[in-house]
Amino acid sequence: MSKLFQDYDLRGLKLRNRIVMAPMTRSRVPSTVPDALTAEYYGQRAGAGLIIGEGAQVSEQARGYLFTPGLHASAQVQGWKGVTAAVHERGGAIFAQLWHVGRVAHCSVQPFDRKPVAPVAVAAAGVNAYGYREDGTPGQMPASKPRALDTDEIPKITADFVAAARNAIEAGFDGVEIHGANGYLFEQFINGGLNTRDDRYGGPSIDNRLRLLLETVDAVAEAIGSHRTGVRVSPFNRGFDMPAFEGEAETWLAAVKALAAREPAYLHISNRDSMMANAGKDFVQRFRAAWPGTLIVAGRYGKEHAERDLESGLADLVAFGRPFISNPDLVDRLRNGWPLAEADPATFYGGGAAGYTDYPAWEESLETA
Repeated sequence: MSKLFQDYDLRGLKLRNRIVMAPMTRSRVPSTVPDALTAEYYGQRAGAGLIIGEGAQVSEQARGYLFTPGLHASAQVQGWKGVTAAVHERGGAIFAQLWHVGRVAHCSVQPFDRKPVAPVAVAAAGVNAYGYREDGTPGQMPASKPRALDTDEIPKITADFVAAARNAIEAGFDGVEIHGANGYLFEQFINGGLNTRDDRYGGPSIDNRLRLLLETVDAVAEAIGSHRTGVRVSPFNRGFDMPAFEGEAETWLAAVKALAAREPAYLHISNRDSMMANAGKDFVQRFRAAWPGTLIVAGRYGKEHAERDLESGLADLVAFGRPFISNPDLVDRLRNGWPLAEADPATFYGGGAAGYTDYPAWEESLETA
């Protein structure tokens, strides 16, 4: 049997295959409270060994886009209970992704139109965020210039992640993923080309720039258990105006070693292709060698490519993103060699059931035909 379809023990959580549904923002939760449509969407995709839910903001300040769910209010917890029940009833497992966007936001989605926050008051050049235009209609607009966080504000962010993690467990999630990737807040602190702070959370010191992420991982693991705490990173990411910087390889190798010492449930690389292109194969091999635990890798996978990375030992679990949008039965399609349906980019974000829960499984599509 292909390794892709073998079961896997994730720190005591039994996964029925090694296929992960990657976290994908779909902007279909207008009230920030997951509803029956959200539950249907995730329930349809419960054939994945593990689902990592779309980013859920840990506070109002953490929000970057319209129509994304949260995990900081009681109503949101109740809404997520329907989602986790739908997945568990179908034999699946699901982690919540905990999210703070930092500077990748527009003032219109912040409380009282405040500026978003970041390690430094530098706007993300060429980056758009989904907010409200001046006429009140939703749309893409340049991310607002942030304000720099005061040193004494930073522990509150860690506390928000801890509270959201506890909420996630109350809502029935099997664990949480701390979103430290893709140019959002934690990566903004880690990036030495952006973070020029002169306090204990920034500057040339690698330890200082890693401090916020590691303090948060420690606090969340203490609250809910390290076996329920995963971390997502994107070494050498260039998205969302993340610049290259001196000592980049050393920074990320220090990060993986520090995380390995904490023994979280897994480490999740979100950008295999760009990491390979920007850092080279030698760095990828050093990164893998420094990580003894479960490694999830995402990166525009097809079946053959995924099987190669599992067999080579680069990945223990493989995350698929867009194929899950249009193929709710993706695992069955990959196992049986059935064709994959193409997703419609026009319905990736916003809207209702169209392009969300109306993609049929393979056998359903045959019946329709």
